Amino acid sequence: MTIKTAMLMAAGMGTRMRPLTDNCPKPLIEVAGRTLIDRTLDNLITAGVEKAVINVHYLADMVEAHFAKRTDIEVVFSDERDELLETGGGVVKALPLLGNDPVLVCNTDAFWLNDDGQTINSLVSAFDPDKMDSLLLLARRENSMGYHGLGDFDLAEDMQLIRRGDKPEAQYVFSGIYAFNPTTISHLKIEKFSANVYWNESAAKNRLFGHVMTPFWMHVGDPQAVEDASALIEQRTA
Repeated sequence: MTIKTAMLMAAGMGTRMRPLTDNCPKPLIEVAGRTLIDRTLDNLITAGVEKAVINVHYLADMVEAHFAKRTDIEVVFSDERDELLETGGGVVKALPLLGNDPVLVCNTDAFWLNDDGQTINSLVSAFDPDKMDSLLLLARRENSMGYHGLGDFDLAEDMQLIRRGDKPEAQYVFSGIYAFNPTTISHLKIEKFSANVYWNESAAKNRLFGHVMTPFWMHVGDPQAVEDASALIEQRTA
């Protein structure tokens, strides 16, 4: 299995990141001197990804202008200026740009220090489209920064995902990246909805799985997290 195309979710309003996002889209917020979206792209490129589909809505012109300077990967934009379609609808709109082969879908507010593509390559190697619709990369709660919830998932013995539901906590949190077969959502309409809609469909068919990452994971969702992640990176790379 190889995956050469990734979709980066860059359209959101970044409300929890205010005031940093009053005049700057969230993906272009810098952490230790490098933008969030460039950190995500660095990991993808190192893992062999050659094409990035980036959805845009809030301050879209700034995001597009930023990528006029980057030439080490093909970049195309999925324009959501007219309507922000959320994490599921945005992917459905981008389907003509993604093609029919498996892709990676990535949030741009979470990352780990570049590990020469090992984590993404491990995810890609574990993805089996014959039995999986989506394979979500998971982080252990105790091996992360910037996440303050109770966990998203546990794992069955065969690595199928088990939602936390009514349990007081779960062991793993969704890291923001998943391997995915676009053909499995071709029946869905272009409208506002969360990726949870098609993940729930897949779970009902026993086709939603998880893969646990090894590196320390950083979720950067608010100004304090920007400061914390920047300090940790500077400490670790000093």
